[in-house]
Amino acid sequence: MNEVFSQTYEIRGNDFQNAGKVSTDIKTLLKQLGIRPEIIRKVAIACYEAEMNIVMYAKIGTMRMDIDTEKIKITVSDQGPGIADIELAMTEGYSTATQEMREMGFGAGMGLPNIKKNSDEFKIESTLGIGTKLEITIFIN
Repeated sequence: MNEVFSQTYEIRGNDFQNAGKVSTDIKTLLKQLGIRPEIIRKVAIACYEAEMNIVMYAKIGTMRMDIDTEKIKITVSDQGPGIADIELAMTEGYSTATQEMREMGFGAGMGLPNIKKNSDEFKIESTLGIGTKLEITIFIN
């Protein structure tokens, strides 16, 4: 990977006040770099959904974005409960959101499916009691 730009962001669990800030910052940065709007949209959706999953479920996490001339790679790692059944979690409409999260408008069960749908390459690994890691790649051309 011929890295042009790299940035890492820290996301705190249960920080609903700042939820969405990282994905908004990434969207602004991609606009400044002259990335095409349709690519920015895909990255912004994937990043927002991943960021919200950290805020809702993990203690803490990081989102790293690496950009080169061909692709944008986003690596999201968290320290959280992990996902017991990844296949089930990837099912549209499946959610483990609490009632409180649902009352805030979250928990529709579209997070992971939306990330996958907006990715050109998607990989997920999770270990119960340790956390989850996502690798999201979106090609620029």
